[in-house]
Amino acid sequence: MNAVVRNGEFSRGFNSLFRLPLVAIGSLFLCAQVAAQENAIESITANQQGANVIVKVGLKNPITKPPIGFTITNPSRIALDFANTANGTGKSVQEIGLSDVRNVNVVQAGDRSRLVFNLNRPLNYATTVDGNTLVVAIDGSGGVATPVTASGVPVAAANPVAPGKQQLRDIDFRRGANGEGRIVIELPSSQVAADVRQQGQTISVDLLKVGLPEVLRRRLDVTDFGTPVRTVTATPKGDGVRLDIAANGLWEHSAYQSDRQLVIDVKPIKEDPNKLVQGTQGYRGERLSLNFQNVEVRAVLQVIADFTGLNIITSDTVTGNVTLRLKDVPWDQALDIVMQAKGLDMRKNGSVIWIAPRDELLTKEKLELEQKAQIADLEPLRTETFQLNYQKAESFKQVFGIDGSGGDAKKSVLSKRGSAVIDPRTNQLFVTDIASKIEEVRKLVEKTDIASKQVLIEARIVEADDKFSKNLGAKLGFSDLRGIRGGDPGYQISGNNRIAVTGNYTGVGEQTGQTAVTDSSYNNTQFINLPAAGINGATPTSLAISLFSSAANRFLNLELSALEADGKGKIISSPRVVTADQLKAVIEQGTELPYQVATSSGATSIQFRKANLKLEVTPQITPDGNIILDVDVNKDSVGVETRAGFAIDTKHVKTQVLVENGGTVVLGGIFQQVERESEQKVPLVGDLPVLGHLFKSTGRTNDKTELLIFITPKVVADRLTAR
Repeated sequence: MNAVVRNGEFSRGFNSLFRLPLVAIGSLFLCAQVAAQENAIESITANQQGANVIVKVGLKNPITKPPIGFTITNPSRIALDFANTANGTGKSVQEIGLSDVRNVNVVQAGDRSRLVFNLNRPLNYATTVDGNTLVVAIDGSGGVATPVTASGVPVAAANPVAPGKQQLRDIDFRRGANGEGRIVIELPSSQVAADVRQQGQTISVDLLKVGLPEVLRRRLDVTDFGTPVRTVTATPKGDGVRLDIAANGLWEHSAYQSDRQLVIDVKPIKEDPNKLVQGTQGYRGERLSLNFQNVEVRAVLQVIADFTGLNIITSDTVTGNVTLRLKDVPWDQALDIVMQAKGLDMRKNGSVIWIAPRDELLTKEKLELEQKAQIADLEPLRTETFQLNYQKAESFKQVFGIDGSGGDAKKSVLSKRGSAVIDPRTNQLFVTDIASKIEEVRKLVEKTDIASKQVLIEARIVEADDKFSKNLGAKLGFSDLRGIRGGDPGYQISGNNRIAVTGNYTGVGEQTGQTAVTDSSYNNTQFINLPAAGINGATPTSLAISLFSSAANRFLNLELSALEADGKGKIISSPRVVTADQLKAVIEQGTELPYQVATSSGATSIQFRKANLKLEVTPQITPDGNIILDVDVNKDSVGVETRAGFAIDTKHVKTQVLVENGGTVVLGGIFQQVERESEQKVPLVGDLPVLGHLFKSTGRTNDKTELLIFITPKVVADRLTAR
């Protein structure tokens, strides 16, 4: 992360000094010192008290208030700015070497001076003015720093903090003039520790020992601002607060803190095809500035080597001069720029870097490859035998580019002089080639000749049905037997005219003596014949009632019939099969039904069709331990018989699913419900209330059928070796 400091009270040139590498290289850019300031920094001393580092800055004259200061997280630094103050120490760098404080730099620009403390990690600080001395207390525990006097005694806070955890004051988002997204965090105090780091496309900010008010527990969607930032999410985490800043595209970020304000800038990077790395994210070296006019390239490389401490070997063919002015860039980016400008390239061998013209390096590498090829043509051949334990020898035919009987290797892992023979009987490979190729074949066999993992696949096919049927019916008839048992049949209308009533034409003839009485005479007396229908071969239950005269020669007959059927059933089929990883397995059980097939010549033949339960599956074990299944399940059964043969009721599922090891998934299901109501009745009278049931037959059916298919794969554990 590149920390950029912006403060309205200081000039742009003065801020740039804070970012310099703090060592002079070549013609390092420095501003001229200006004399006759009102005050001056005369001494800097440091000592350690427990985990804290106390730095005393001695001044020529007393100051009325502490200097303005700020911190950045990467690199970890603390900066203090003194107005109208000169550098009277006579040096620009002073080593400290206590705890996480490495050194302090004194940089003067015009009539202002800046102290820059270089740290190993972000730390908080507090300042106290004690006469001519500024006391800087740097807290080494990572917590809130406590100001102390020159004698090391803690200073009581002017405004004591109320008991309880301090709360963040505000979280704001703004768009900068150059399209950058700026997140401004208002802290409860200047002593809040902040940890800013980048994780992929997200910037995570951890604020320690502060609380988050309910009003700030939210996600800001700032996509419409047109910056790289998309969302800003604030959530409590432990005894602090976590801010996640999500961005996309090419961008880089910087963070700085001034008093109670922490600012994070996310700047867009315009993609440049001429750059090796977009932005500065690809370069991680310490920053430096170079300003050379017509200097030899070898001298520039020597300066970079001295600055970085690297072992650099420069080829004798590296010549020419270069003019460059690089300000505040990573040293590895500076080295890359110099090599690009002069057509150079580098090769790294351990801790040594060899720099030479690009063409020279390519030519040398080409010669080395040609020499290796010539050595391979002259190197003696070796023959080695490989015994395969799990793979079949025939599977290496394509690898070696040979047929089963042997031959020259073409388009294979072997060299042009190599050959291989496969022996299927003993499952062995006989390879003849140079030593390096033999070693490659050995590594290939070690990686491929391994036991495949076994997978147990269990399917459950559940068929459940719930069937309900109810039928109601009635028979109604009238019979007049007076003509048979003595007397006049029928009823007199007028004079000698009489009328006979019964169920049908034949029944009237039987009652009036026109036809002989037969066995069916009883049925001929019925007016209504709508009995309840049977269900699945079951005969309905009936109840008959007859109303007749005292002479037993006139009868009114009624028969009521009813049948109700309720059935529930469940069929569970559970095929299981074990197979190797990525190998298809099939298991089936059922019946083959014969049927006759006629040809165009008139001849007939018998063929068979399967009505069976079949599970066909191909497992694939993923690297994360899950299992991908290509599943094909059939559940067929024998249906109704037709003139052409038996019909087959088919239930079929074919799909691909991802299942965790040992988990169960429902592949699919079919739910079918049949509701049917039927009614046969005599018109008009069948619609009468209550009495209408004597003149009609009703039926109701409600059948439910459900099919579910479950599948459970499980990787079979490796067998334990015998002790």
